[in-house]
Amino acid sequence: MIDVAAARDLFDASTDGTVGIEEEFALLDPELRLTPAFERLRDGGLHDPILADAIAGELISSEIEIRSGRGEDFEDARRRQHEARRRLFSLAAKLDVKLGATGTHPLSSYQDQHVIDTPHYHRVEDGLKYVAWRNNTFSLHVHVGIQGADRAVRVCDRLRPILPLLLAVSANSPYVDQIDSGLHSARTQIFTKSFPRCGVPDVFGSWQAWADYVELLVRTNSIIEFTQLWWSVRPHHSFGTVEVRVCDAQTTGHEADGLAQLITACVLRAAAEIDAGEAPPDLPGHLIEENMWRALRYGLDGRLLDLEAPVVEEFPASETLERLKAWAGVDAPLPELNGAQRQRRMIDAGATPEEVYAQTVQETQGTYQEEIVT
Repeated sequence: MIDVAAARDLFDASTDGTVGIEEEFALLDPELRLTPAFERLRDGGLHDPILADAIAGELISSEIEIRSGRGEDFEDARRRQHEARRRLFSLAAKLDVKLGATGTHPLSSYQDQHVIDTPHYHRVEDGLKYVAWRNNTFSLHVHVGIQGADRAVRVCDRLRPILPLLLAVSANSPYVDQIDSGLHSARTQIFTKSFPRCGVPDVFGSWQAWADYVELLVRTNSIIEFTQLWWSVRPHHSFGTVEVRVCDAQTTGHEADGLAQLITACVLRAAAEIDAGEAPPDLPGHLIEENMWRALRYGLDGRLLDLEAPVVEEFPASETLERLKAWAGVDAPLPELNGAQRQRRMIDAGATPEEVYAQTVQETQGTYQEEIVT
């Protein structure tokens, strides 16, 4: 049952700047192939009060999601996520499971994966069939509290042209099905081009317009859960947050932290612009989709369109991070080369898919399980 009135009340009671971080990891055997270990990790975490709340399933049994829960601000959410990560990696090591953090798994076939045994994901599988089976992908989501339901919808509207920029910065999935896809974010192509109600949303302008759309979908038996709206940014009915869902999973913990900080700042900057009446005119979806294609195809190695300039022109995608940081007013620490670029450099030097992925897993194992620095 979807109660849009209760969701509106939740937004009206929300607090600006609360943050939640969600990260998806691949579960790997000693040969770094996907392994159906979710239930073992979930059950192993039941006796840990932090992991019991932080662990969640995410469609397939060889994937796990770790959640910070509600942080009072980004730093609080980061500390919570670090502690949950540390405990997850420690538990995985005891169970002889490694964790990978790229947008796709380059080695294992989606045809060998199994949907986890929950009512929610059985509904997803029944409704989507091949689309669900094919979605062997991993991402990073960030929730930011925004007070006011109308305001939250308008923040989502404002973030539409920002989504391709965040995707370019986060691109981290050149491989899929044991081949070099030629893309920087194969995850985006697999997920957003396959799932219904996905990708860059339309402009809604108000909570009433959003609620009318959701209620139409419910009335016409299109959805039974609000989470079946898989947009790259959406107002989250259960948390009173704006959820940004466009980014690939990040290979290192430092990159995940920096990206989450950047996303948080972007959401709050969008809210500040709306409050000041400074938000630019809404852009047509076909222009934003052009940038989405450029971001998933070439990442930071290509060129993007400056959609908010008086005359739309190309600019080097390598400038994207600095542009976002300047707009959002945050110095989020991210490396010069993102995950896709680092992998593509190895590919161009002749490395095999196995060698490239082994390097990413080594980086993941070495950074996500670090002790919290207080």
